Amino acid sequence: MDIPYTVEARPDTGLYNAKVGIWLFLASEVMLFGALFSAYILLRVGAPAGYWPEGWLNVPLGTLNTMVLITSSITTVMAWASLKMHQFGRFKLFHAITLLMALTFLSIKSYEYHDKFTHFEILLKDGRFADGHIIERAPDHIVIHGRIVNDEKALYNLHEKHIQLKEVTIQRSQIKSMERYGPWHNTYCALYFTLTGLHALHVIGGAIVIGFLWGPGSKLWETDPERFTNRVEVSGLFWHFVDLVWIFLFPVLYLL
Repeated sequence: MDIPYTVEARPDTGLYNAKVGIWLFLASEVMLFGALFSAYILLRVGAPAGYWPEGWLNVPLGTLNTMVLITSSITTVMAWASLKMHQFGRFKLFHAITLLMALTFLSIKSYEYHDKFTHFEILLKDGRFADGHIIERAPDHIVIHGRIVNDEKALYNLHEKHIQLKEVTIQRSQIKSMERYGPWHNTYCALYFTLTGLHALHVIGGAIVIGFLWGPGSKLWETDPERFTNRVEVSGLFWHFVDLVWIFLFPVLYLL
């Protein structure tokens, strides 16, 4: 039994089934990310003055990742257009580039996550705060590349020009507590890891689909090229949504 409207358009929507399905799915995705962005705005507006982090993220890396995803959006369109012109070899090339861009994005984001999980805020017994990346551990002391401040509020704004980082040796007997910059650290970190982590899961999911269509799934081209082209188009619509979400995440988290 053949499934209807896998290639031809439905009379009620003017779209084939898979395209209807992806638009309905993307509508639910808009509501999901819309709720998370709303939570971010409300929590930021409600934060005490001076206690919302500024300059905590690497803007050049974020910019690079933005360019990577924009490039991948172009190549996924070119892959679909190549199939429409019956150029299967060019499709394989452009889809391979899209997959490479996805892996590049995830690699850069993994580096950023690693930077956060190796970054510590250390409360000293005299009430001061040490902040930085640990570069040496010893039984009686640690060495960080960072700084010591008298007020925790001084750690929140990294746009200040007078900030100087250097190697600081801290005796373990001086340490009251220390905490990584993970999602548990504060509200900002929780939002950052939730938003970018969920987005990264979407990138991984999209990359898996792209990899399947580039590899074993491409066999459908030999038996039903139009249906295969439609599958690539649907995967491309999802990928464009993933790119669009990042275009909103980048300025909200990195620039504002």
